[in-house]
Amino acid sequence: MIAVITADFVDSSHYSENLLSQVLAILKKEFQELTDFYGEEVKFKIYRGDSFQGIIYAPELSLEIALILKTAINVAHSKKKSRGKAYAKEADLKMAIGIGSYEFARESIAESNGQAFQFSGRSLDEMKKEPRTIVLKTPEDNLNAEFNSSFLLLDTLMDKWSIASAEVIYHLLKGLKEQEIAETLNITQSAVNQRKKAAGWDAVSVLLQRYQEVISKSFIG
Repeated sequence: MIAVITADFVDSSHYSENLLSQVLAILKKEFQELTDFYGEEVKFKIYRGDSFQGIIYAPELSLEIALILKTAINVAHSKKKSRGKAYAKEADLKMAIGIGSYEFARESIAESNGQAFQFSGRSLDEMKKEPRTIVLKTPEDNLNAEFNSSFLLLDTLMDKWSIASAEVIYHLLKGLKEQEIAETLNITQSAVNQRKKAAGWDAVSVLLQRYQEVISKSFIG
């Protein structure tokens, strides 16, 4: 069993040339860092300049990786930021995670196929006209029901994130501590803690833990 993430940029036709260039550069950087960290366990490909697809061979990590990519994109902006000001997000992703079998493996993602690819691609097509930005499709209906209910609440939470909130969540997902984030962003630890609480990190981290445990038990053995 593998996980496949298929994603489109939200309202990419409205991105300025500068913003789109930022988003693509951020994605390429994140893909490289994920490959450097996980090695052959992950593989990503950008399509048409406004969408991408990725294979994750450890499906229990798929939600964490999806959120890393989403928050990385959320930080992109076209304005000159002022310290302490909470700017609204300008760039976002719609993502569908499909978990299933991998019947037709090829070196190129574009030439690969299988249940996970079909689940992911079809789910993204179905959600394009919906306000949701993340869904899950697996062979297990009970898991789909549980996590898509949780993802609906997660969407509500993420919709309220500013660029500053997403920036802190991104670094938390990368494993940094509050003081390390404060030093990276050149802000106080207190400011990091406030953004962390405002973004609902405690709820996000509980969902990530639950997802990893359930997906591991259901599909890894």
